[in-house]
Amino acid sequence: MPVAEAGEYDSAAAIAPQIVHVHVEGGPGLARLEGDWSLLSLRGRFEALTAEASGLCRAGVAWDLRELRRLDNAGAMTLWDAWGQRMPVQVNWLAEHQAMFAKLGLPKLPTERRGRVPAGLIAFGGSLLTMADHLAGGTRLLGQLGLDCWHLLRHPGLIAWRDISVNIYRTGAQALGITALVGFLVGVTLSYLTSRQLRLFGADIYVVNILGLSVWRELGPLLAAILVAGRSGSAMTAQLGVMRVTQELDALSVMGISHTIRLVLPKIFALGVAMPLVALWTSCMVLAGGMVAARATLGLDYVQFLHGIPAAVPEANLWLGLGKAHVFGLLIAFVACYFGLRIKPNSESLAVGTTSSVVSSITAVIIADAAFAIIFQRVGI
Repeated sequence: MPVAEAGEYDSAAAIAPQIVHVHVEGGPGLARLEGDWSLLSLRGRFEALTAEASGLCRAGVAWDLRELRRLDNAGAMTLWDAWGQRMPVQVNWLAEHQAMFAKLGLPKLPTERRGRVPAGLIAFGGSLLTMADHLAGGTRLLGQLGLDCWHLLRHPGLIAWRDISVNIYRTGAQALGITALVGFLVGVTLSYLTSRQLRLFGADIYVVNILGLSVWRELGPLLAAILVAGRSGSAMTAQLGVMRVTQELDALSVMGISHTIRLVLPKIFALGVAMPLVALWTSCMVLAGGMVAARATLGLDYVQFLHGIPAAVPEANLWLGLGKAHVFGLLIAFVACYFGLRIKPNSESLAVGTTSSVVSSITAVIIADAAFAIIFQRVGI
């Protein structure tokens, strides 16, 4: 007898499809399907098997498809028509059978019911698990960075000074243009709205106090951090993500080069250095915009505005703003690198990781700013 080639259907070796009705005491019984329920095997037997299966379905039997030797689209459609185009109450099948019915666009048989849990509760639990996973991953990365810093202190020759310099230039010098533009426009808007209110009470000169204190202490560092998180933080995450997609990170691991020492620490150190300078530049631009708007709306002289700022803003607020900007820079770089290292080697994960990085960075900055406000208010600064 000739042997069928690979991939061919051997009709001689096919087993005729049949339905075995197993009687169960006190119940409708069990219908067990056997043989090949394929197009060639069912040829000439569609009507008989459909009628037999329809009668058993009306009797309410349970169905067992686990003994089937073969099942294709024709067999699945035969069963579906016999079942009245709806799933029986109880069906025992294999995973490939379920996939077959799903491919035909038929509803899947629900698994064992154990009481319905509200969808909102399931989503909330999933969010908690995701948050716990991120906290655990962030803690591991933070611990690894601590060990790497200790290792670099003992072996300073491993410090990537060129990478630090490049990242300072990318995150600091190249961000001066956008931060200057946004800062100037924000200063104009803030000064204009403030001046309109102060003019009602004849307190025009106090626009210098309001702008100076709010900009140096809060608005300047926070505005710079948000802009840098959207610009430089996303770039860091995308860079690490592309390295994951192109398997460059795997190549570094094969060569025995640490990801955190070679890639993460230079970015964190560079942004920690550049962020206070960017915040100082942004604060100056906000005040410049406020000064122009104050001159236009209140007629306040430029020299009077500049002389009033040192008297209105204590020196402690300047150092407080620079310190907050340094912490913001470390947070942005840490979050960006964390999400960059978590990206999987596919384009969808790269897009999701970059978006999550920006959102998480801005959220972390706002939370840290609120914590600073509470802490320094309690100590009287």
